[in-house]
Amino acid sequence: MKTFRILLKILIIVSVSTGFSNLAIAQTPYQNDFEELWKTVNDNYAYLNQQNIDWKKVKTIYSPVADTVKTDNSFISFLETVLNELHNGHNSLSTNLPTSNRLVPSGMDVYVEKMNGKYFITDVRKGFGAEQCGLRTGMEILKFNNRSIDEQIVKFLPKYTNTYNQPMYQYAIDMLFAGTHDKPRKITTALNGIQKDYFPDNLKISGNKKLIECKILDNKIGYIKVSNSLYNFDLINEFDSVLDSFILLKGIILDLSETPSGGNTTVARAIMGRLIDTKLPYQTHEVDESVYDTKQIWTEYVIPRKKIYKGKVVLMVGHWTGSMGEGIAIGLDAMNRVTIVGTKMAGLLGAIDGFKLTNTKIGFQISTERLYHINGTPRENYKPDILTKDSEETWSQARRIMELN
Repeated sequence: MKTFRILLKILIIVSVSTGFSNLAIAQTPYQNDFEELWKTVNDNYAYLNQQNIDWKKVKTIYSPVADTVKTDNSFISFLETVLNELHNGHNSLSTNLPTSNRLVPSGMDVYVEKMNGKYFITDVRKGFGAEQCGLRTGMEILKFNNRSIDEQIVKFLPKYTNTYNQPMYQYAIDMLFAGTHDKPRKITTALNGIQKDYFPDNLKISGNKKLIECKILDNKIGYIKVSNSLYNFDLINEFDSVLDSFILLKGIILDLSETPSGGNTTVARAIMGRLIDTKLPYQTHEVDESVYDTKQIWTEYVIPRKKIYKGKVVLMVGHWTGSMGEGIAIGLDAMNRVTIVGTKMAGLLGAIDGFKLTNTKIGFQISTERLYHINGTPRENYKPDILTKDSEETWSQARRIMELN
């Protein structure tokens, strides 16, 4: 009997301890979804090596934090922080909160850079709050929402390293000045010794509802500005109609400086197809097949369509030329069909795919294909033929080029 009681106690102890062990290793839906996101990025993100991201360290850093998440809203905020480790605006969630950051570059209206330890406005987005409230290129920014910029950009810098490169810093600056959905921005500047506060979100900007703006300059030059609509298939017919009406003009300025949200390759090929008279390559794709240690590489082509415009074309790009706008730029450059004028573009990495987490159903997008100019230059590294300092200079240079011809 004594032996039986001892065996029974041992059985109870083992059962209880095993139960506690199972509880300890049981994962919440948030933990499971974090691990799913981590694995999806690990298996599919095309730029881990190119950006030198220590993704395994990211898991080590964030796994303990995932253990503490209790609500969907806090999980969304948590995932936003995780995606900052990729430090590029092409990676984002498909949902957000009032406290979430606006996306970059589509949510930005001012471009700020750090030079010699100070922050300066180097470009302003036309027609948006920053320009409307009076912010201008050349202003030094002293504070953002009453606090120093240096202390605030830290939240957007990667945690897997303490050695930061220029793309990391620029991403953090862009995110800070894009602001959050719920809090109006206050930007404190200095210019010629005068300090002043600006409030770009206090103005209601209606936005442009047209797919295309067009006009004829000096009775001889066509101007076509594609609004942020390279994802809209209706743009194809509108572009065709405008181009047909400009077909006899000696030159056209094609303005893609307001295309931050990207688009799709069908619309892009339709636009480019009106400007060439033979089948030509436009960009190269590269996808890792890591399971087999191989890669898929292929080149995408554009074919002529409808009546071809044969006059001179100047293409305007800038900080708000993103994704598919960048693709059109490198494509037309490869075809030797345009003179490209502008600042560096948004530098959004590659082509994206969307995914959805199993438990929370939160969607997210990441860059899964690397994209290259036909000459082998990564799309994000491409610089215009004529590099300008801001959008004002871009416009004056485009006009100058047309007047010389």
